[in-house]
Amino acid sequence: MTFLIILALGWLVSFLGQLPLGTMSITATQITVAESFTNAWKYTFGVTVVELVYVRFTVSGVGWIMEHKLFFEIANWLTVVLFLTLGIITIVQALRQQGDKKPVLLNNTINRFLLGATMSALNPAQIPFWFIWSSYLMGLHLLHPVSMEFNIFSIGCGIGTITGLAVYMYGGNWVITRMKAGTKILNLIMGGIFIIAALAQLYRVLFVHEALA
Repeated sequence: MTFLIILALGWLVSFLGQLPLGTMSITATQITVAESFTNAWKYTFGVTVVELVYVRFTVSGVGWIMEHKLFFEIANWLTVVLFLTLGIITIVQALRQQGDKKPVLLNNTINRFLLGATMSALNPAQIPFWFIWSSYLMGLHLLHPVSMEFNIFSIGCGIGTITGLAVYMYGGNWVITRMKAGTKILNLIMGGIFIIAALAQLYRVLFVHEALA
């Protein structure tokens, strides 16, 4: 029963974390609409695999994280630059777009599993998120510093990520289809989300970096 509770906690935290509109979720919708559910699922599993690594590393590597703050600060700044660049390019291309066209992020032949894994890897904001939640759950004694519990919690998080992205895949595709919105509108939304994500990341870098302190 304890393991089921830990699994459910991992699922709940990850699922709720995926629900707010973000770069990962809107990309899942974009791939579904512009390509196929098959590619969207590949992308989702790519995101999940890397997030599992982040979760497992974070809950068991608090000491290492504390000793390598500079590494994560550099990664955070690179993420700001990357998201801001992608957002600007996507919006500019969408404004110039004639007819339906894929955004710059999807206008390539990269395997969607690798695309998902890469985007997830370039999102170090996951580390403070999981650091805070794992510390909180340990403080409540709902999660204990035991390898088996860490593994089960990580699996639950992976299931939660898949579930959350599936909501955007199927729900997003349904909304776009019902609205009969073209890819231009979706591309503009995607560009806006990247810029918002960049600004949110910049805020975390400048004002919330003490979360890992």
